[in-house]
Amino acid sequence: MASPGTAKTTASPSARTALPRPYLYWLAGTRVSLVGDAALHFALGWAASAHGGRTAALVLTAITLPRTLFLLLGGAVGDRFGARRMMITGDVAMLATVLALAVAARLWGTPPWMLVGFAVVVGTVDAFYLPATGSMPRRLVSGEQLPRAMALQQAGGQVAALLGAPLGAVLVAMAGLSGTALVDAVSFAAVLAVMVWVRPVAGAGRSPRAGGLLAGIADGVRTAATDSVLRAALLLTAAAAAGLLPAIALLGPLLARSDGWGPGSAGLVAAGQGAGMLLTALVAARLGPMRRIGVGASLGLALAAAGLAGLAAAPVPAAAVASAGIVGAGSGMFACHLGPLVLAGAPDTHLSRIQSLLTLVQSLALVVANNALGWFAHAAGARSAIALCAVIGCAAGIAGLASPALRGLRRAPEVDRTESPVAP
Repeated sequence: MASPGTAKTTASPSARTALPRPYLYWLAGTRVSLVGDAALHFALGWAASAHGGRTAALVLTAITLPRTLFLLLGGAVGDRFGARRMMITGDVAMLATVLALAVAARLWGTPPWMLVGFAVVVGTVDAFYLPATGSMPRRLVSGEQLPRAMALQQAGGQVAALLGAPLGAVLVAMAGLSGTALVDAVSFAAVLAVMVWVRPVAGAGRSPRAGGLLAGIADGVRTAATDSVLRAALLLTAAAAAGLLPAIALLGPLLARSDGWGPGSAGLVAAGQGAGMLLTALVAARLGPMRRIGVGASLGLALAAAGLAGLAAAPVPAAAVASAGIVGAGSGMFACHLGPLVLAGAPDTHLSRIQSLLTLVQSLALVVANNALGWFAHAAGARSAIALCAVIGCAAGIAGLASPALRGLRRAPEVDRTESPVAP
């Protein structure tokens, strides 16, 4: 990995040229799949809620638990056998699973055992699929185009999230869980067709086969822990996940309830955050990140913290929505800078493993923060809990600015590769 002193200080003309067509096709296919997934997750949650809160919580746990347990293994497998191969395998597995769900829901309805079983499969496949798909931008675009490519990826993800839940509600009303599963199956077929056609470029190869998968996991953790940039970026990600992610999803509804604003206001606050993230991602996709990419990530956290402070003091729903937009803009700025920083800084042979670590630290921090902030909000009120999130975000931003490894890093380090295709 290039050191901060040798990283590019200006964008070359290649950074401003059109993104490669294979990447754009891959991006379109995966975003269509995300819309289908979001619709199906809404339908799954709706079906589970009919059996009560305990069943709904069990279904959610059945997704998150295997995903968290097997993430590091999924990263090692992705580096060992190839990210493209893992994505194709995952798409085939999910296509078969959602088709089976559609048939089963049509024949037997939505008994709890079936919902939990499907959730376990989803979480397990995610553990292997997410590290692979997270590494694909590095495998499909040049190093200098990586920040713009990942910003466009984030914008597409926000659009998918905004469209998925309303689509799921419409599909559930019209065709139930079975019909929604069929729509999701179409989206998996679309991304599967794209993955069969797309080939990674040379330079983003598989890891050597020496040693077993457990040794590969240990090597991935050791690589991240001993690299100053990756270590600092992972710690910053954990702090961001703890301070930013629960603020809107968990504490926003609690604030709306405590102030008597109603569910509509809570929904608008969440939409404000999504709109802020989408806008920032589109700007980054068009103009690229700040030249000092580590500073950009840290300033994003500081901006989000300012939005959280505004949300904690918001007297009316309109002010809360505006503050949530600032939170989203800061969160998007953080993601658009930190994502390419981590992916460009990972060795070619460790791309999936570093992505699995990035997802894991975020997930673990979120689990701890959700419970701690939920308890704190119960004891001290939602506004105090949101203010605590602002303090965490501000402290993380200051720590990022104070980190020599991040402060001096300029843009994403160039990744040297040719355009000749390689096997998956």
